[in-house]
Amino acid sequence: MKTVIQRVSHASVTVNEKIVAEIQKGLLVLLGIEDADTQEDSIWLTSKIVNLRIFGDENDVMNLSVQDIAGDIIVISQFTLQASTKKGNRPSYLKASKAEIAIPLYENFIQCLENQLGKKVQTGIFAADMKVQLLNDGPVTIVIDTKNKE
Repeated sequence: MKTVIQRVSHASVTVNEKIVAEIQKGLLVLLGIEDADTQEDSIWLTSKIVNLRIFGDENDVMNLSVQDIAGDIIVISQFTLQASTKKGNRPSYLKASKAEIAIPLYENFIQCLENQLGKKVQTGIFAADMKVQLLNDGPVTIVIDTKNKE
């Protein structure tokens, strides 16, 4: 699983001109799934996300997690994170899982994240044409790949 995690002051997802998800202070998580991903990847990654200390404390030092600040999370499935640009100029998405593999892993990831966070996580709509608006706070953007746990 590959993720792009953005600390946001607010974010929203619109599908067909209707807002389907909206948060204030928290995290916007873009999630790319490949066939080699497992439920163990979801467990490791959701724990990492919930405990990632990227919010400012009383001294404005990044010491607090989204859980510490009672922040919210939006998760958006984004197959393009699995793009390969090795050959030519048109990205290849062969590594991105098809829906029959991706949807159960996506749903498991959301459930794990809700369990770790202790509250509901908002989402986009899988495979929909989504319009994402956000105000990146910082900016703070973290990329995590479960195949390269650093």
